[in-house]
Amino acid sequence: MTLPGPLGTPNRPTAAALAAAAVLVAVLAVAALGAGLARTGTGELRIPAAGATALLRVLLLAGLAVAIGELAGARIAGSGPLPRPLAAPGALLAAASSAGLLLLLAAVSGLSLPVVYGLREGRLLLVTANACLLAALCAASRRPALAALPLAAAVLAEALRAHPETAGPGLGTGLTVVHLAAASLWTGTLLYVLRVLRVRGGGREVLRRYARAAAWAYAALTVTGTVSTVRRLPLEAVLTTAYGRVLLVKLALFGAASLLALAARSRLLSGGDARRPARVELGVLAVVVALSALLTVVPDPRWLLF
Repeated sequence: MTLPGPLGTPNRPTAAALAAAAVLVAVLAVAALGAGLARTGTGELRIPAAGATALLRVLLLAGLAVAIGELAGARIAGSGPLPRPLAAPGALLAAASSAGLLLLLAAVSGLSLPVVYGLREGRLLLVTANACLLAALCAASRRPALAALPLAAAVLAEALRAHPETAGPGLGTGLTVVHLAAASLWTGTLLYVLRVLRVRGGGREVLRRYARAAAWAYAALTVTGTVSTVRRLPLEAVLTTAYGRVLLVKLALFGAASLLALAARSRLLSGGDARRPARVELGVLAVVVALSALLTVVPDPRWLLF
C-alpha cells in the first residue's frame, strides 16, 4: 500500500503545491539574480536596484496577464460554474507594482516625486498605475468587460516606457504592444481556463476554444518577437551582452512552452487528458514572463556599439 504525502507518493494537492513552489522560486531567482549573472564577463556596468526593478516588473506583467486573461477566458468558458474572479486583484497588483517602480525610480535617482512625475518614465508609470486602478474598479463592477479599455491603456503605457526608441519609435511601440498583449492573453487565459477546468472537473470544449485562441496569440508572439529581436539585438552582441544571453534563455523556454502546447493539443485531439502538459506549460510561461521583465532591466545592446 502506497502512503500519500511525505511517507510515500505525494498526493495531487501536495504535488501541485510543490510544483507551484518550484515555479515561484525560479521566478524569484530570475528577478533577483538574473541581471547580475547575465552581465558576468560582459564588461557592462552594474545596474542600480536591478533585482528590485525586475521583481516589480514581474509583478506588473503578472497582474496584467491575470486581468487580461480573465476577460478573454470568461468568453471562452461559456456557461457553467466559474472560478472566483481574480481580474480586480490582478489589476490592483499591477497598479501597486507600477507605484512601486515609481517610488524606486525616485529613490535610485535621488529626485523628489514631483520631479520624477515630470520625467517621461515617471509620467508613463503614473499612467500605468492609474489605468490599472481604474481597470480594477471596472473588473469589480457589474460590467467587468469595461476593464478592457483601461487595461489597453496600461499595455500601451508600459510598451512606451519599457522600450524607448529614438529610431522608428512607432514601429517599436506597436510591436511591443502586440507582443505584450499576446503574451498576457496566452499566459493569463491559460491560467483562467485551468481554473475553470478545476471547478468543473473537466471541459474538453473549453480547452478546444482556448487552443484556437491561443494559436492566434502564439502567431502574434512569434512574429513580433522575431522582428523586435532583429531590430534590437545585433548578431555580434548575442553572446557578449546580458540582453543577448537572457534572450537566448527566454527563446529556449519559449520553445519548450511551444512543445508543451503542441503536446496538450495532441492529447486533446486524441481524446486524452490535456491538463497535465497545460499545467507544465503554464509554469514554463511564468518563468518566460520573468525573463521578459529582466530584458527591460538589462542594458540595451545597441547602445554598446556606439
